[in-house]
Amino acid sequence: MDYMPSPDECINLLEKAGCSKEVIKHCKAVRDVAVKLAIKANADVKLVEVGALLHDIGRSKTHGIRHAIEGVKIAKKLGLPENILNIIERHIGAGLSSNEAKKLGLPLKDYIPITLEEKIVCHADNLISDGRRQPIEIEIERALNDGHQEYAVRLVSLHKELSQICGIDVNKV
Repeated sequence: MDYMPSPDECINLLEKAGCSKEVIKHCKAVRDVAVKLAIKANADVKLVEVGALLHDIGRSKTHGIRHAIEGVKIAKKLGLPENILNIIERHIGAGLSSNEAKKLGLPLKDYIPITLEEKIVCHADNLISDGRRQPIEIEIERALNDGHQEYAVRLVSLHKELSQICGIDVNKV
């Protein structure tokens, strides 16, 4: 049975899954930014809030790139709806192409956010570092310094798209 948990239930689910206090703090910070963006973008605020809170539930199993895959497994067992599963699966990086997924040893498929809500949670995640808000330019610079050109290009593209939808530079939301 699909259900949409409340924010308090989401925190409970993170704790029961075994997420650390740091991961939960991060998820709350991502939620705070994502909800502001969802309101500006006229997106489904409830879906964004729940998706943002649960996007890193897979970090209870691993802190590697596979945390998205593990998160989907956990969320499926909890009976969460498909739209939440998609947010969890597609939040890594600024999304990953199937080519990048293959290089990273992930199941071969696209992990690019499709819906507005998926894009908002994905981007809000990139605006939070160590539980604090950062301008997207810092994440773009980090991506370029690490040699992740495709990631940097998607970060810029996603930032421009959401800024246009929100009618304001997302860094200022």
